[in-house]
Amino acid sequence: MRRTLSLRLTFVLLLLVAGTGVLFAQALTTPPGGANQRGVVTQYMGLASVTIDYNSPDVTSPAGDDRTGNIWGQLVPWGIAPNPFYPGFGTAENMPWRAGANENTTITFSHDVEIEGQPLAAGTYALFMAPGEDEWTVIFNKNSDAWGSFFYDPSLDALKVQVKAEKTDYFREWLTYEFDDRQLDTARAVLHWENLRVPFRVSVPNLPELYHDTMAMELTGAAGFNFQNWIQASQWAAGQDAYHEDAVRWADAAVTANTSFQTISNKAQVLNQIGQSEEAMATLDEAIAHPTATVVGIHMAARGLQAQGQMETANVIFRKNYELNPGEWPVDFGMARVYSQEGNFEKALEHARIAKGRAPAGPQMQNLEAQIARLEQGENINP
Repeated sequence: MRRTLSLRLTFVLLLLVAGTGVLFAQALTTPPGGANQRGVVTQYMGLASVTIDYNSPDVTSPAGDDRTGNIWGQLVPWGIAPNPFYPGFGTAENMPWRAGANENTTITFSHDVEIEGQPLAAGTYALFMAPGEDEWTVIFNKNSDAWGSFFYDPSLDALKVQVKAEKTDYFREWLTYEFDDRQLDTARAVLHWENLRVPFRVSVPNLPELYHDTMAMELTGAAGFNFQNWIQASQWAAGQDAYHEDAVRWADAAVTANTSFQTISNKAQVLNQIGQSEEAMATLDEAIAHPTATVVGIHMAARGLQAQGQMETANVIFRKNYELNPGEWPVDFGMARVYSQEGNFEKALEHARIAKGRAPAGPQMQNLEAQIARLEQGENINP
């Protein structure tokens, strides 16, 4: 009985040791193979991001040999090269370069993008390359979890694009990914190693739609309880040709949430921006008549019209403010802008100096002094 129990315990212990060994092997953290340090770089294009995760080889070999001039076409073979370990390791007889070292280089897109003008869905891909002396093929493969390109399956390619490699005077000791030519909806990803760089362009084709859909969703949650968010959304939508209806609807939502000069005048600005000038003026009159209207608020509404290039309409508001709020310094500053726009610099200076005499010390006074100096030189102080 004891012998049977002992054999059973021995068998269980062997299973535990074997299992523990497997677990330890999976969890063990070791230095990177070949001293190829991991690197991660992320670039945002508005809401969308692209992240490249790679291992970075050195021009100098782990043994200390200088491989300058022996990287391209030798250490990194041209084209789709034979797998030197097949059939011992991997399933691919021929394979592209893993575009780095060790494990797969991966590239992750948070949203649908275009690569060199070709569509690619959001997700994580293995990033492979087939180098050429002039033209390179950049490959985005759906199997992002394999080790290197030894298991490359061309049937899993999501996209292949052709790009041109560029020789540079700037030497890169370690393979590096970076982004240049960064704009709001596009950037150029660049692999750079030794004296060669390989760029490919990433673009977000529908960035305004992404912002619109994100704002619309956010406004259904906690953000929708803040009328300022409705104002901000309506102003953004007014500047987008595709979302004018939403601009008015969101401006109305701001008025409903907080009926005030600020929200009503915002609706007027939105209507004016989308070309509904008559309705905009009627709405602005409503804003000016509201009990929350202030001399500064009316002045700034006129300045907003100036910023939109609506100079004549802005002058009407400046004059109304002057009639409604006599003796306040902003109204004389507004009249200075009216006369400046008309080319009557003498009258403009008269009102500007009156405003200076009434304005409080601080930035307002400094701005007035600067505008008076311009008027004295015969310069128009308007945009």
